[in-house]
Amino acid sequence: MTSPHPQEPGARRPRRHDPDRRDRLIEAALAVIAERGVAATTHREIARAADVPLGSMTYHFTSLDEILAEAFTRHADRVAAVFDQHLRAAPDRASAVDAVAGLVTGALLGSPQDLILAVELYAAAARKPALRAVTQAWMQRSRQALEVHFDPTTARELDALIEGLVLHSALSTDPMTPAQIRHAIDRHLR
Repeated sequence: MTSPHPQEPGARRPRRHDPDRRDRLIEAALAVIAERGVAATTHREIARAADVPLGSMTYHFTSLDEILAEAFTRHADRVAAVFDQHLRAAPDRASAVDAVAGLVTGALLGSPQDLILAVELYAAAARKPALRAVTQAWMQRSRQALEVHFDPTTARELDALIEGLVLHSALSTDPMTPAQIRHAIDRHLR
């Protein structure tokens, strides 16, 4: 008589080889955060979005806070890379000012999902100190990119101005025009 199971008794089931599972979970976390917000993001929702068993969450992450930090870090790294690329491509300060204006009026606005993720990160970081480390690292990267063309104090102030201008542009029903944004940047740099 043959066994209904092809394995020998006591033999282990072969594990599914899924080397990208952790990465998919992080991407799924970003999608869930963008769709539902941090407050409604759960292990179960992330696992569902990644199409993996719920146990994968605790295998790859010690807590929900850990996956939130990793997901937001990934988002911040992507935005910081765009920021850095634009500023490093500027050969001089005047070009850097143009790059900053271009970032505010276009590249940093990104997709609606990018904006939602940034706003969710800001709100979550106000409540969770561990996420403040993510925002601090993001701000530090932005400042370093700006410091290629501006002194550290100006870079810090300009970074804050950029964040405010981007949020204003994205959320206002009457956003500033590109010319008004450029004027605000130029005025600050006088």
